[in-house]
Amino acid sequence: MEPTYVNPVNPNPPVVDPNAPVSAADRAAQVVYLVFGVIEVLIAVRVILRLLDANPDAGFTSLIYNLSYPFVALFLGVFPPAQSRGNVLELSSLLAILVYALIAFGIVRVIQIMARRNSRA
Repeated sequence: MEPTYVNPVNPNPPVVDPNAPVSAADRAAQVVYLVFGVIEVLIAVRVILRLLDANPDAGFTSLIYNLSYPFVALFLGVFPPAQSRGNVLELSSLLAILVYALIAFGIVRVIQIMARRNSRA
């Protein structure tokens, strides 16, 4: 007989029905996190490509730079780029990731607050 695992922090976790309908607020929160998650991944890939001195003329690199530029343009110039032999650490892009994560969290919190307010009315 295989031993069962009991979570010491919460020995009786709530049971979630996977067939239960998802509320509109939860669905909106999922969409917000998805959209901002895609933006953050694009920027993170940009940071990695710049850090590894990827060839900007390569198709994939060019695509990532072109797709991510509108999202980092506002932040470029906030910090000077740290360079070493062609490798660039774009601190401005890391700042953009942080700001977009905070914006997504804020939007989701507003959605949750409004949903709670509407459910009481």
